[in-house]
Amino acid sequence: MSSSVLQLCLSSKRYLVTSCKRCCLNSVVTQRGFHVPAPVRDRASAQGGRRTRLQVNASTTRCCSTDTDHSQVRVRFAPSPTGFLHLGGLRTALYNFIFAKKYGGSFVLRLEDTDQSRLVPGAAESIEDMLEWAGIPPDESPRHGGPVGPYLQSQRLDLYSQTAHQLVERGHAYYCFCSTQRLELLKKEALRTGQTPRYDNRCRHLRTEQVQEKLAQGLPHVIRFRLEAGVEPFQDLIFGWNRHEVAQVEGDPVVIKADGFPTYHLANIVDDHYMKISHVLRGSEWLISTSKHLLMYRALGWQPPTFGHLPLLMNKDGSKLSKRQGDIFIQSFQRDGVLPEALLDITTNCGSGFNTNRMGRRIDELISEFNPSKITTHSALLDLEKLPEFNRIHLQQRIEDKEQCHLLVKDLQGQIQQTYTAEIQDEEVLHEDYITRVLQLRKGHISSLKDLVTPGYSYLWVRPSFSYQQVTALTSEAQHIASLVLRLIEDRGEELAVDRLSKDLKTLAKQTKATKYREVMKVLRLALSGLQQGPSVAEMMVSLGPTEISHRFQKLLALTQMS
Repeated sequence: MSSSVLQLCLSSKRYLVTSCKRCCLNSVVTQRGFHVPAPVRDRASAQGGRRTRLQVNASTTRCCSTDTDHSQVRVRFAPSPTGFLHLGGLRTALYNFIFAKKYGGSFVLRLEDTDQSRLVPGAAESIEDMLEWAGIPPDESPRHGGPVGPYLQSQRLDLYSQTAHQLVERGHAYYCFCSTQRLELLKKEALRTGQTPRYDNRCRHLRTEQVQEKLAQGLPHVIRFRLEAGVEPFQDLIFGWNRHEVAQVEGDPVVIKADGFPTYHLANIVDDHYMKISHVLRGSEWLISTSKHLLMYRALGWQPPTFGHLPLLMNKDGSKLSKRQGDIFIQSFQRDGVLPEALLDITTNCGSGFNTNRMGRRIDELISEFNPSKITTHSALLDLEKLPEFNRIHLQQRIEDKEQCHLLVKDLQGQIQQTYTAEIQDEEVLHEDYITRVLQLRKGHISSLKDLVTPGYSYLWVRPSFSYQQVTALTSEAQHIASLVLRLIEDRGEELAVDRLSKDLKTLAKQTKATKYREVMKVLRLALSGLQQGPSVAEMMVSLGPTEISHRFQKLLALTQMS
């Protein structure tokens, strides 16, 4: 890719273009010949100066009408509620959100629910729920409304119908009366002869009186768009110049189905036009369809938006992410305790489009570091095995933030009560100060709050049980060791620190006659947690606090005295 920088002009009245008669989209810097709008932080200084003349290479710009103001960036995420939001969709939404916020624009959620037979109950609401949970809420949506609604395609049918009939009147579309059976025969014949199935455009040639007669008879029909040769090349933000001569390889596409609902090809351009979408950022699987969409824009006399096709998000082995993988749905990650910022971080970290590539970025940092010119055409390979590490980093950041830590405490309180309802012996373990202390000590060691309610951490919430036989298997000096610990805690009082306690425990171990340091630590760990491994003994003691430490070693002392 060329690294040459091409300066383009903002189409605002404050700027004057001198070398492009047909105008350019608003932008400030382009690479690969594509343009991006001016970032928010640059606009104030740009607009504060006098009228500026910018050099424009007309051969690399995309033509547009001079009466359109593109200074307002508007992008959209337009999923179909035929399923729940998954990682691929989240990534597309995220790039649109970042683009909008980088350039002071609006992020629109539009639900393309025209395929009524495949709608999944609850999916529409869930998609918006998950965007809000992820921290990338839309500015306009079915839930929040907006100036160009409605934002459900099923509520915009009249608009699509009017546009389709407008295309028919202008000779760019026509009624097709071919039966399902005939279309199926065409498909079977094409497959039999090793060709790609395509409609043979039969109804394109019907005379006006034939069409009127069939319509009068009430025959089932669709409306097809008339594909024409001579597709103009377009410049994609990411893939550069593209051109697909669709009329040579495809039959005329359906734009209005027999049930009156539009197909994607018509509905998306109608909505993008009337919703004033300036930039369409979508998956690269739609790149090949863009020439078809541009033909429709031309037929309607509309100015198309700028297109940018994002490379696909793939598994780490290069295979396609599949919705059949139950763990790629955002609700699954939410249920498993994954933090939204960790999910956003890993999906951008494996891809491109940022000035740096580091772990631990939050949404504000992703926005500030976003650079569209750095988006490559290579697929992003996602390694979900790294997700726990991303979650660990972001969980640590939350714990270190006082307000966020308070929310974590509330969350963990609920998890503790749900997991250990009947086993909690001391309500002190549910107090905010106690849980906060645990979180501060364990930050950087746990990758999820759920880790703290697993058996390995049960000692924090429930007093452990252990037998006299377990103790004697480690030492014959358990009574003496328990007494030493109780004396140490009494001397130290409420002030316990991990480093100081570690030194104290080494000194304590030297006061035994026949038990080595290693076995002393095993005895202490057993009394504190009933386990053989876990955090350091000193950290366990600081977590539990003096009162609980004393309670547990009194139990050890009583056990040795009874036997």
